Amino acid sequence: MKLLFSENQSDYANYQFPYSIWAIPEKNETPAKIFDRGFLPSSRELDRFYLCRHIRIKLNKFSRSSENRRILRKGEGINYQLIPRQDFDYTHHWREFCKNYSDIKFGKDVMTFERLDSLFNSKIISHLLLFTDNETSKNVGLATLYLEQKDLAYYYYAFYDLNYYHRNLGMFMMTSAVDNFSKLKYTYSYLGTCYSRNALYKTQFSGFQFFNGFRWSENLKELKYLINREKSTAKLHAVETPEFVEKFYDGNLNSIIEESSFAIMVR
Repeated sequence: MKLLFSENQSDYANYQFPYSIWAIPEKNETPAKIFDRGFLPSSRELDRFYLCRHIRIKLNKFSRSSENRRILRKGEGINYQLIPRQDFDYTHHWREFCKNYSDIKFGKDVMTFERLDSLFNSKIISHLLLFTDNETSKNVGLATLYLEQKDLAYYYYAFYDLNYYHRNLGMFMMTSAVDNFSKLKYTYSYLGTCYSRNALYKTQFSGFQFFNGFRWSENLKELKYLINREKSTAKLHAVETPEFVEKFYDGNLNSIIEESSFAIMVR
């Protein structure tokens, strides 16, 4: 992959000069390899990715916890099926269903019909999980996915009937997806970014990891530290912060350097 560094807002007084880091796939380089380096798609055509703090589940380490089992019990009677995108009928009903959910969850017209249409016709969706209430035969949820062989399952947008809140339908859908791809022997399930405490629900699976900028970490305390740091007026980068290095890397910057998954050779 090629890397592009796009300037972001600077803080000259504290010598912070941030860059957004993009990865551009090279010929024959698959998205799975770029996901593994800590990037997520910033283009629905999978031609540009951005480095970020995101969550994945190492599925050979996943087993149902008591909380996972509780969520799955709450969704008993709701079945799901995995459908290739080309076999999914993106009807007027589904278009309205997804728009209604988006307006309530994200705000009116944050997700326009045009954005929805673009989403359902882009490379970033290869499959969907369709959830149906057996008792009523009603379709109650839809999760969009990008699957690559058995290397990765990326859980992207989910849309569901908000009247099923008492059954934790949203969490049931994500838990079902992780459980399903574990059974199918996928390597990783990617669940998106985690920059607030509200996103910590993505960590409630054994085998959880998050990308911290230089490696995949399994340390939930480290993740919570970084989230709390977002609320502060930090004047140093994380790896320049003595408290961070002391707490999680034995006070040794060389440990961080050795852990880094990046090495650039100039051509």
